[in-house]
Amino acid sequence: MVANETGQAHASGRLWRRKPAWLTFALFAVLVLALLGTFALIFTTVDAERVQREQATRTSAVLAALDGIVAATLNGETGQRGYYITYDRRYLAPYEQGHAAYLAEMRALRQRLGRDLDPKQAALVDEIERLGDAKWAEMAGTVELVRRGELVEARVRTLSDEGQLAMEGLRQAVGRLERTERARLDAASQSAAMAEARVMPSLGLLAVIIAIALILGLWQVIRTAQAQAAAANAALIAEARDRADLLARELNHRVKNLFAVILAIVKMSARGDTAAAPAVDRIAKRIHALVTAHDVTQGRLDGEGEVDLADLVAKAIAPYRSDSERCNLAGGSLVVSGRHAVPLGLVLHELVTNAVKYGAWAAPGGMLDVRWSHETSRDGGKTVRLVWQERAAAPLALPEDGVPTREGFGSALIRSSERQLGGRIVRRFSPEGIMVEIAFPHA
Repeated sequence: MVANETGQAHASGRLWRRKPAWLTFALFAVLVLALLGTFALIFTTVDAERVQREQATRTSAVLAALDGIVAATLNGETGQRGYYITYDRRYLAPYEQGHAAYLAEMRALRQRLGRDLDPKQAALVDEIERLGDAKWAEMAGTVELVRRGELVEARVRTLSDEGQLAMEGLRQAVGRLERTERARLDAASQSAAMAEARVMPSLGLLAVIIAIALILGLWQVIRTAQAQAAAANAALIAEARDRADLLARELNHRVKNLFAVILAIVKMSARGDTAAAPAVDRIAKRIHALVTAHDVTQGRLDGEGEVDLADLVAKAIAPYRSDSERCNLAGGSLVVSGRHAVPLGLVLHELVTNAVKYGAWAAPGGMLDVRWSHETSRDGGKTVRLVWQERAAAPLALPEDGVPTREGFGSALIRSSERQLGGRIVRRFSPEGIMVEIAFPHA
């Protein structure tokens, strides 16, 4: 036994020496994946912020260029109108400066927008340039007419809607391009904000994963140390278990002796009293049923508190079974909890004594059929079911409603045992014999 315990402990130690390697690898893989995911998210956030900064710089430059285009055109229109009204050539200086600034701002606009324009922006830039050129062509024509002294034609051209429509169209096109650029800046800012919002939860999750990995690693070290300690102390554990088995056998022997003393006291108490003999006999038999249940429960020290239902049934009916008392047992080995042994043993004793006195074994030719099985319900619960069926050789005498009118100690005992089992015991009486169905959880 010591060698067996030592071998099991060494095997457990080898298992735990292998298991941490796989557990460590799994934890390391999870941690690496979490780190890679966090780094990827941080990189995405940094890239989104870079795109936002670039877009902000571009939008600022584009808006400045658009403002410059409009301002240069207005300055040119002011100089053109002053020259037309006063014929003073000094007003041509702001006009010419405005035209030069307009051309420079148009070049700057295209340069700042770059080549990666979407079709909508490219169309707006072309429209701005077309309308701006149209406005400057209208102003240049007026200036030329004034130079040639054709004041009437210049007045007609000035009062026409050509220049006003061109200027209004230019302002609208500039406004649309400004809104487009601001929308792109807003989209870049929103993307950066969303990326930043994902960083903190990701870092928090990473911290949680690291904490879990540390805890599991500590747990793994503790379990490994425990397994190694168990392997080192296997001989001591086996020796302690041998001592415990010896004490259990001694206790079992003393309990049996105690039952024997109680039985002797009960029988001696009825000596010479014929009236008390039947009651004493019933008490002695019930005590003997307790002895049987105890023997089934404690007789096997390697069962760890478990009972074989087949052994319990066989020992309950063995004192009464003979060639004339036929019996059929079916169900095979079925291990149940040891706490069910006493209530089951008392119920079986009560049933078999009633069968001998009033039931199938009260007269020769009767048949007792005991079946037990193990069932599993839909919700996963496990139930043990035992059916006790008696078939008498001759019909039994029963009351009109088929139920005995008097309820004695045996019925009270069955109800008490039903509560101890945590299940149900159903009895059905018929002229052929009683049928009892016992069901309780398989715990």
